[in-house]
Amino acid sequence: MSVTVQSAIEDLADVERVLAGDVGAFEGIVGRWQGPLINMAWRYCRDRGRAEELAQEALVRAWRRLASWRRESSFSTWLFALAANVYRNDLKRFPVVNLPIEDIAEPSRAADQQSRVEEKSRYEVVRRAVLALPKRYREPVVLFYFHEKDVAAAAQTMGLPEGTVKARLSRARELLRRRFPQFEKHAGMETASAGKEAGV
Repeated sequence: MSVTVQSAIEDLADVERVLAGDVGAFEGIVGRWQGPLINMAWRYCRDRGRAEELAQEALVRAWRRLASWRRESSFSTWLFALAANVYRNDLKRFPVVNLPIEDIAEPSRAADQQSRVEEKSRYEVVRRAVLALPKRYREPVVLFYFHEKDVAAAAQTMGLPEGTVKARLSRARELLRRRFPQFEKHAGMETASAGKEAGV
């Protein structure tokens, strides 16, 4: 059984237990999703402490709205959509200052990577390049590549039609390739893109 299927089964069981009055069952949900929610929040705000607070707020809201999950999508998709709304609203209050994408240096060639330090530096450049994208393009890239959601799940999380998400992913990659011609190769995105998305 895959990790995703196992998590979905555990999520459903924990939600049903919480709704039946076993409040302690929510700890299972927290244990599975707190880390991913913090990682997602960090890509929005780039501040570890703030990311932890935002993830906590998302979990509190999930607790309060648990009965509103209608099982039309997976629990994780519902949770990430709720969290994305929390993070977006926080950005409106405390916007992140981004460098223009033109100011970010292009990563060195993969063949030049000789150490973990260099690899980490290369990843940091890629991350900064993504975060420099306009918000409308940044969010689908973060969900699709960094959180490994397919187009349908990313669309549900963002509350947008799949066609809109595909168009924004295409535009985001165009912007990144224009600045960094080898972007997808450096980011390790070629395989991920081919496997999750067709025709974009």
